[in-house]
Amino acid sequence: MMKNDEILTDRLILRKFTPKDFNSLFSILSDEKTNEFLPWPIATKLDDAIAFYNDKIIKKYKTKGYYYAICLKNDNIPIGYIKVNGDKTHELGYGLRSEFRHNGLMRESLSALLNKLKEDGVKYITATHDVKNYRSGNVMKSIGMKYLYSYRILWEPKNVFVSFRLYILNLDSNDNRKFNIYWNSYSNHFIEDIIS
Repeated sequence: MMKNDEILTDRLILRKFTPKDFNSLFSILSDEKTNEFLPWPIATKLDDAIAFYNDKIIKKYKTKGYYYAICLKNDNIPIGYIKVNGDKTHELGYGLRSEFRHNGLMRESLSALLNKLKEDGVKYITATHDVKNYRSGNVMKSIGMKYLYSYRILWEPKNVFVSFRLYILNLDSNDNRKFNIYWNSYSNHFIEDIIS
């Protein structure tokens, strides 16, 4: 259910981050388990969270895309985030503080966001995960995303070689859609024999 650009679920409020959330955002971005596989350094001071808010949330998502704080209804304090890029990748991303994992909150958030995306006419979403981060892959599969291909790159944010798996979910039921952006961008691409 939507209310003033909020999405409400049984247990959660998905809403925009505000400057009042800087401390909570810092708690999310400084959680080592949450950020182990994400493309930015782990926050070490409050200023890192403020910069992230200004550079990664406000500038990038002010006019297009989706970026929500995940909050429990009982206190409306952010414990994670969920986003979909507004560009042609429609790339899904998410993070949840480690102490709130393994109780279905991320799947609840994703289900609500998928309903919003369908209402808004978004045709598909994609998502990638480091092959070592199999739990993120399990989340993608749990919402119906299908594996397409993998690619290996030097991941500059952390200066390591990483193999990523790419998944897609066609929200418009066009299962013949081709998504070759990363395949064409990176020469080291391949299809793994995995169950999607």
